Amino acid sequence: MMRYGLIGEKLGHSFSKIIHEKLADYTYDLIPLSLEELDTFLRKKEFSAINVTIPYKETVIPYLDEIDPKAAKMGAVNTVVQHNGKLYGYNTDYFGFRYMLEHNDIQIAGKKVLVLGRGGASKAVLAVLEDMGAAEVLTVYYKHAADAITYETCYTLHTDAQVIINTTPVGMYPKAGQTPIDLSHFSKLEAVADIVYNPLRTRLVLEAKEKGCKAIGGLEMLVGQAKYAVEIFLDKPLPEDSIAAIYKELSAERTNLVLIGMSGCGKTTLGKQAAEKLGKTFVDTDAEIVKRIKMPIADYFAAYGEDAFRNIESEVVRQVSAQNNLVISTGGGVIKNSENIQWLKGNGTIFWIQRDPELLQSGNGRPLAPDQEAVHKLYKERLPLYTAAAEIVVQNNENIEKASQRICTAFSQLS
Repeated sequence: MMRYGLIGEKLGHSFSKIIHEKLADYTYDLIPLSLEELDTFLRKKEFSAINVTIPYKETVIPYLDEIDPKAAKMGAVNTVVQHNGKLYGYNTDYFGFRYMLEHNDIQIAGKKVLVLGRGGASKAVLAVLEDMGAAEVLTVYYKHAADAITYETCYTLHTDAQVIINTTPVGMYPKAGQTPIDLSHFSKLEAVADIVYNPLRTRLVLEAKEKGCKAIGGLEMLVGQAKYAVEIFLDKPLPEDSIAAIYKELSAERTNLVLIGMSGCGKTTLGKQAAEKLGKTFVDTDAEIVKRIKMPIADYFAAYGEDAFRNIESEVVRQVSAQNNLVISTGGGVIKNSENIQWLKGNGTIFWIQRDPELLQSGNGRPLAPDQEAVHKLYKERLPLYTAAAEIVVQNNENIEKASQRICTAFSQLS
């Protein structure tokens, strides 16, 4: 009999197995189920305890013999435990979401809050907001519903919202890059919380940060709800600091280290050293492009022009950015397309390798930097773009070992 696991419709990008097996000494299975398979699974009861995710947090309720009062009030269950043939339902999303808000000091009391979506996950969010004393909470939905407002009404009447919570799957892989709401309407916005955790930073989170708002993705909530689920599964408490410890470990593992900078600044050498020290896989986007175009980049430039090259570069960047636990060295001109930076930031932190232009190499197959004069001109043109994209700046004007150490130290301090 299967002991522990997660049921849902699509689980290809779930981190739950990793988290549970870090928190507890058991095997945790991912079990994707269709609606018909769900019925059979729950009737057979061949499990000790399971978690429930999209879209079954409400669907499972009729199968339960007893339901925790808090979960019953919410109308959503994400944790089911079997005792002597009976199924008991709980909701640990509540505790995970509340932890995420409190740990990141997102103030709810007295605030006007928008909750995007009205699925199972929103039920726990609404309960937390009520308990934390929100002044007004409005559910925003893509079509007319009795318990929600439309996005059109939201933009017309409620642009004074101070906090926005996304409970929809918009922005989640494989549809990363989308955003559920246009933040430009909200002049009083203070904070955004997105329960999506893959990518680590959704487009919504990145746009909120650009507005100067406090913004967090859903990984802490995921770890938090898992911690409380494990306590229910095993009927014993876990250490209070286990959420922060697992979150830090998982974040360091999953986050990409992205290197930008002028051609010849040392990205490839530094990237390989950092990957070795941090236990990550090294990827060079220019090398990936060469594999695709099957010729040197300079030859491709000469034959097809820069625009054609940049299109391929963007395709490669998008593909590589979807992966985790990488050190990514990018081409010097990757910053020319702002979409590239948004993709790279989804799962990565951008390090700008800054090297004085007189120390940069020219020629040697660099189509836009055949000589030092061209290098200086290019550096001047791109300086504002590197400055805007960079999250951490590392100087590489001296010993490359020192620069490598600076990168690894800065990366280890991120989470």
